[in-house]
Amino acid sequence: MISPECNELFRSGPKLGENRTKNAQLLTATSTTNDRALQRKLSAQRESDYSNAIEFAGDDMSEFRRACEKVKQFMLGDNELKTIRDRLLENMRRGLDREGVKDAKVARKFKINTENLNQIGSENPSFLTKEAILVKMLPSFVTHLPDGRECGTFIALDLGGTNFRVLLIDINEEQIDMDSQIYRVPQECMTGTGEALFDHIAKCMSDFINRMGFADRKIACGFTFSFPCEQYAINSASLITWTKGFSATGVEGKDVVTLLTEAVARRGDITVDIVAVVNDTVGTLMSCAFEDHACQIGLIAGTGSNACYMEKQSNITKLDGLQDADGKMCINMEWGAFGDDGALDEWTTEYDRILDANSVHPTKQRFEKMMAGMYLGEIVRLILLDMCKEGIVFTDDALPILETPESFGTHMVSQIVDNQPRHFAAVQNILACADIGAIRRDCEIVYMVCDAVSRRASYMCAAGISAIAIKIHQNRPDEYLDITCGVDGSVYKKHPTFAKLLKVKTNELVGLGIYVNFRLSHDGSGKGAALVSAVSTR
Repeated sequence: MISPECNELFRSGPKLGENRTKNAQLLTATSTTNDRALQRKLSAQRESDYSNAIEFAGDDMSEFRRACEKVKQFMLGDNELKTIRDRLLENMRRGLDREGVKDAKVARKFKINTENLNQIGSENPSFLTKEAILVKMLPSFVTHLPDGRECGTFIALDLGGTNFRVLLIDINEEQIDMDSQIYRVPQECMTGTGEALFDHIAKCMSDFINRMGFADRKIACGFTFSFPCEQYAINSASLITWTKGFSATGVEGKDVVTLLTEAVARRGDITVDIVAVVNDTVGTLMSCAFEDHACQIGLIAGTGSNACYMEKQSNITKLDGLQDADGKMCINMEWGAFGDDGALDEWTTEYDRILDANSVHPTKQRFEKMMAGMYLGEIVRLILLDMCKEGIVFTDDALPILETPESFGTHMVSQIVDNQPRHFAAVQNILACADIGAIRRDCEIVYMVCDAVSRRASYMCAAGISAIAIKIHQNRPDEYLDITCGVDGSVYKKHPTFAKLLKVKTNELVGLGIYVNFRLSHDGSGKGAALVSAVSTR
């Protein structure tokens, strides 16, 4: 039973949020009276059972009830997740299939859309009605994983966000020693010309190689380039499209190894041989497989999101001339674009649509935008902004802050989820760092929003990993499959609940005969590039 004082406090009205100090004192004074109802409500929140939370809230907690109604949009049941999983599986199959890829290319050439398709008539070829291949399923030409025979000294490059890393890696007798330096990628390089971007990369390489004392020798180099690429060989890949806020001109459709080689040549002060170009996801798989030979899947759960896995070569029918039909090849899925055709529209909220419309690449990377670290904080901001405008949470003083894009970072989401709302002082302090004043009720709602957005992210990722595990199991359905997924990325490493929820939900979705372990892949995007180089030269 909530005390009359608390009922008065939580009653909505035009004066919501006034006398904040007095209200906070009143909440503290009545906390014992409200403890049982609060525990029941928080328990419902932790289980994401927001329907029960609404029931517990009662008529006298209408703001919390209204908040729960909005958060319900982010709840995903197992049946919905299995539908997402199965749709991704079908996208994977089409992305590997020769006919599916051919049909998509021809349809793109004719630029068919729904309106002119109706005008063309039903007698036209079936390819015109086929959907584009959005999950690219890109062959990496990495056909072997580390087996302990790798040795040598390599330079590794890692470009995948606002930081660029150069590493010196020595591999010897199943041990890896590394030295590295991180360089910032200025905004003007991210959005300027491709030549300026690669000149900056070459400058950073020169600085590091000279400091390490290797300027006078030619050294093999592995390049982790964490963007969607069409790969033609282990050392040749052209950029399909920029993601993660990059839009440098003159790069899409070009071979990034060639562009980097030309930039290094323009300087003339270092000599490198770029023997491999890989995606960060492939590098993550390689790094984990060096330590765990059961590793068959690589996952990035950080600023962006992507996955790769080892596929049987006979299933990659879109590639000609594969020498070993029974062998394997690592497939870089580029799963971020899953749903760009509307496959995820049933689970896309109004806040997802606003975020997408305001993003650098609208209508693209829908799957990634629902679970990657670059977007989680922004989704929470949009929800809280909507709630604030409706008088559900905070006072009008918070509006200017919440109206500012990127003002609520994903790191704040992680910090808030790590503090249960009954410890509302900690959540208050986190919000205060963003100049947002909050009473206890505000903190409870903010926690619920952060938890719901985080939980959906981990569950969407679990649907993706379960699809991969099932696809691998289809190659040997009579065997029990116990495999490892190597993971790298800030969301997996730093978010307090993401990793646990991902593991539990993945193994609920894969069904009998499959178990997926998850293992942190230490510095996969750097070490992995060197390992690909070492494997290719062993």
